Amino acid sequence: MSITSSSICAAADQLQGFVGFNRKTSAYIVRFSEDAFGMDIPDDSITPTHEFVWQALTGGVMQLKRERLQMLLDLHLDDRINITEPLRVYLSREDLPEISAQRHICKSNG
Repeated sequence: MSITSSSICAAADQLQGFVGFNRKTSAYIVRFSEDAFGMDIPDDSITPTHEFVWQALTGGVMQLKRERLQMLLDLHLDDRINITEPLRVYLSREDLPEISAQRHICKSNG
């Protein structure tokens, strides 16, 4: 199977959990329920993991940030977060620029 930027983006959209910023420790933490964050994590800092890895640029374009993916990988929660092979390849290919894409939310009819 060849890994394409499309498959990398799809893998990023499958990430599980939530990321919040702890102001006391100045560190990001991952939980698997929005309700699992303590008082040190402000509600406005809690982001779904699949959104956390993207950074907004201008004109509605977003960039898939290797630094944020690496931070998640360093937590050793690969299986729970759902870090798959396309994302590992993306992290290892620092010779290529980060992926920039226009992202759209697709709502299902169900």
